[in-house]
Amino acid sequence: MACLHHWLSTMSFSARVIGLRKQKGLTQQSLADASGIHVQQIKRYEAGSAQPTAEALKKLALALHVTADFLLFEEGERELDDDLKLRFEAIAAMPSEEQAIAKAVLDAMIVKNQVAGALGARG
Repeated sequence: MACLHHWLSTMSFSARVIGLRKQKGLTQQSLADASGIHVQQIKRYEAGSAQPTAEALKKLALALHVTADFLLFEEGERELDDDLKLRFEAIAAMPSEEQAIAKAVLDAMIVKNQVAGALGARG
């Protein structure tokens, strides 16, 4: 699977769907049945002529037993660095009140950064 994972990570969304479908031995019709998406829409996704909605992406990911990120992003494109992961795991282990405070602080920092970026873009 490691070789397949590397191969899939360098491909587009449509190619990843095709590769995963074939790897799992599914036809377009069986993927359509498993996901609840019309077979014609599966064909459009695989041809690269359509992009899925968030709901369709969720259905495809569940039917193919992968995450939506795996279908959409190349390997490493959405990876957090290990230092941030450890901090987020520590926050996840906190009581809910402390999690809410941490989220509020992070939200404030994100907004501050976005505003600074927008103001910098004007200058």
